[in-house]
Amino acid sequence: MSNRQSGKLALVDSFGRSIHDLRISITDRCNFRCLYCLPETEEAADFFRRSSESGPRPIKHEWKPRSNFLSYEEIARVVRVAAGLGVNKVRLTGGEPLLRRDVPRLIEQLAAISGIKDIALTTNGFSFVEHAKALQGAGLRRITFSLDSLDQDNFRRLTGREALGDVMRAIARAKELGFSPIRLNAVIIRGLNDHEIVPLARFALDQELAIRFIEFMPLDSGRAWQKDHVVTGGEILSLLQAEFDLEPMEPEHASATAKRWRFVGGETEVGLITPVSEPFCGQCNRIRLTADGKLRTCLFSIKEHDFKTLLRQEDDDAALAQWLCDAVLKKEKSHQIGQDQFQQPERSMSAIGG
Repeated sequence: MSNRQSGKLALVDSFGRSIHDLRISITDRCNFRCLYCLPETEEAADFFRRSSESGPRPIKHEWKPRSNFLSYEEIARVVRVAAGLGVNKVRLTGGEPLLRRDVPRLIEQLAAISGIKDIALTTNGFSFVEHAKALQGAGLRRITFSLDSLDQDNFRRLTGREALGDVMRAIARAKELGFSPIRLNAVIIRGLNDHEIVPLARFALDQELAIRFIEFMPLDSGRAWQKDHVVTGGEILSLLQAEFDLEPMEPEHASATAKRWRFVGGETEVGLITPVSEPFCGQCNRIRLTADGKLRTCLFSIKEHDFKTLLRQEDDDAALAQWLCDAVLKKEKSHQIGQDQFQQPERSMSAIGG
């Protein structure tokens, strides 16, 4: 498979998938300890001990020094090169991205890059209110909040923080400022928040927010994930259809991760992201850049490609473009969750970037 289209370099992998979506983690730090990512609280340990024989492995999470992170100028350079190869969508993640200083400055730089049509940010919402106006002024229009529970006690069990009120205020502020779309992400874990599927959907409907229910994936630092913890997309859909009138929607695009439905009588949508029960690898169009400058061609990659070293040694953007194309040619066919040969990445979701 060539990495040229119409005679020009393009990000095309060996299976013919064109890459248009770049997810960039700007920090590995997070002020939450979510059970599906950094399960370092006693509540997380108790849950996993109850639901499995082994429980989570002992965890001592060590953040990378900030000097290891790519600078905003380096990130903008990567995006500029990637945009020249067909990338048109960028999502900023973490860790918690708003823990890094002056994020609006980065968004301003990215919004000025020719070819970038869509910039989004995923946040836990904890400090969004204080940054919201500046983020919007810099050019951010799309925002996604993680919201796994509407119950204060359960929210604390899931995230390790007494912060549900902060997230609710963040959602209200985003609506007040006119961010659109505003999306909620809810990771569903059997025995923990599966009883909140319908209340979360009703909240999204009442607030006119899109919501995505996400299957629990093996990306926790405690390596305590088991398939029994997964509530499948099919189960979630059955619960929703028993409570609401839903009609199917067309995919956003050919490589969209979510299967979508609309609440009948309105525009509010609900989506299911099912990487465990119904993998969508065949249409994957995304790659990831970690905060410390490693390119990952799959969320579950075992091998990372060191982009930071090249960035700091190479002045020629054409050489960076060729390197990106060569790395994308090595993109995995699929993530292999549920198969005997599956290996969980060493890094957790916080370090990889959502």
